[in-house]
Amino acid sequence: MKQILIVLSSLSIITINCFAQQRKLQNMPYADQRIFHLGFTIGLNTQDLILTQSGYINDDGEVWFSEIPHYSPGFSVGLIADRYLNRYMNLRLIPTLHFGSKDLVFKEQTSGEEFATSIRNNYLTIPLQVKMAAGRINNYRPYLLLGGYGSIELNRKKEQAVLLKSFDYGIELGFGCDFYMPMFKLSPELKFCFGLTDILETDRSDLKDEALQKYAKSLSKATQRMIVLSFNFE
Repeated sequence: MKQILIVLSSLSIITINCFAQQRKLQNMPYADQRIFHLGFTIGLNTQDLILTQSGYINDDGEVWFSEIPHYSPGFSVGLIADRYLNRYMNLRLIPTLHFGSKDLVFKEQTSGEEFATSIRNNYLTIPLQVKMAAGRINNYRPYLLLGGYGSIELNRKKEQAVLLKSFDYGIELGFGCDFYMPMFKLSPELKFCFGLTDILETDRSDLKDEALQKYAKSLSKATQRMIVLSFNFE
């Protein structure tokens, strides 16, 4: 008898909770049915490079290799253009400016001598994404992102030890959650960007400082990665 009472009590609690959820007032009940809408996004980013060492040996017999020992936070801001496809999918175009930097450290293989440099990058990216959302639960709705992007460097500085190409493209994966406020929709979002091209500039005719040549020649390839934590307002 005691076990039956426990089961009945549990079912009663579940029923009450479900009824309470069904009765909860929904903010912006028709927000997801708009064919087209705009918004904006702000957030933080960290930029990274996957580096391939060349094994170059200079005239002094030195072999240098490089790494990015830590990440520097950057700032991101952009616009959102959203097109409704069906109940669970939206097509999104999000032109975004990413301000950030990459800190590289070069080390000589034998002596351990080090050389540090920083590359400041300001990218304009134009991602095209498919947003795949779950069903709405009261005033929140989780979702996944999948898409591709193209980017251009807006302020490339030459005569540095490492020079990156102006153009890049890649894929984006991410997830987030829509929170429906009384007047707008707020969406915290975490996104991972993976470059698909080699963006290392190997033609270094711009490099006038001969002392930097050994660092430039120590790399044979670089591909880009970036993590973006953003807050979308729609």
